[in-house]
Amino acid sequence: MKINKHGFGIIAIELLLLVISCFAISVFSVAATAACILFFVLFVFTVYFFRDPERRIPDGKGIIVSPADGRVVEIVQEREDQFCDKEMVRISIFLNIFNVHVNRMPVAGSVRFIRRVQGRFFHAASHKASLDNEQTMVGIETGEGVKILVKQIAGFIARRIVCYAKINDGFSIGQRFGIIKFGSRTDIFVPVHTRLNVVVGDKVHGGTTILGTYEQL
Repeated sequence: MKINKHGFGIIAIELLLLVISCFAISVFSVAATAACILFFVLFVFTVYFFRDPERRIPDGKGIIVSPADGRVVEIVQEREDQFCDKEMVRISIFLNIFNVHVNRMPVAGSVRFIRRVQGRFFHAASHKASLDNEQTMVGIETGEGVKILVKQIAGFIARRIVCYAKINDGFSIGQRFGIIKFGSRTDIFVPVHTRLNVVVGDKVHGGTTILGTYEQL
């Protein structure tokens, strides 16, 4: 199982604590045994959380794939003023602590906009999270000139957003561009003329679930 590199540090610390507590069992039997069990559970969970499975990326003209694993909690039309500067459809995806937290590019294109915003840490499933939580915005422009914005949004538990993308970087569809550590939310703004394939409540998988298809300009 592939592990995302941003989990290596945490996993190493937990493994060290697990080894120390197991060796201490012979001296402090009861307390050390409890600690050993606790650190083992934390170690297994952390390895599972930072898993980074390979995905079979679909192929097709104008398709938009999900930027994250999770559940669709909102689909609304609203104005997006940070990058697209027009009415767009926002699809909000909530990631619980058991989802893969790696973010993937929804389309092939070049990064034209990045903005990091400090904010609050409301529960990621709430509407307030999209507006007020700490977040990183990544704007992508396709070869046809279509603009799409993705927001990596921190949640109540998630306090660490990692974004690999830089301005003018080129990405292929489904390529990894970041990770949000622990429960979080990912919003994607797509053109209003996109033919959507998902509804609120649907489970989606980053890089594989087709959210919709946009019209070629």
